Amino acid sequence: MLDDTDRRLLRHLLAEPALGTGELAERTGLTTATCWRRLEKLQAAGVIQGREAVIDWRKLGYAVEVSLRFTLDKTDPRAFDDFIAAAREVPEVVAIETFLGRVDVRLNVIARDMGHYQDLYRSRILTLPHIAELDALMLISTIKDDGGLPV
Repeated sequence: MLDDTDRRLLRHLLAEPALGTGELAERTGLTTATCWRRLEKLQAAGVIQGREAVIDWRKLGYAVEVSLRFTLDKTDPRAFDDFIAAAREVPEVVAIETFLGRVDVRLNVIARDMGHYQDLYRSRILTLPHIAELDALMLISTIKDDGGLPV
């Protein structure tokens, strides 16, 4: 499906998502019109789903990041929907992921400091519905965070 030119475009986009079409065309050796058409084709095919900003939460004063793993009490058929709807309402929850297996849901939560996290944990996290088990992993450092594929 992808040819070498498409892969070259994707490599440059992964490295610098904010590149404009003209700059991207220049770096990939294409005309601006050809580059634009290829980007449109990749978007229409669902290969490129959008460009996003990557925010360093620590630079905005959020020094604590915790990954919370939940097993839900699934005796209520709405347990997943209720839990996820409530979790979406917590502004400090930056990611929600569901799983098959022992862990049902993982939330990534940010906080300014441990005091803020403790307050958030007691007032917003522990009050989420249908929690059967909860496990917390505090992020110490990120060694590799590469969202790209080897194209």
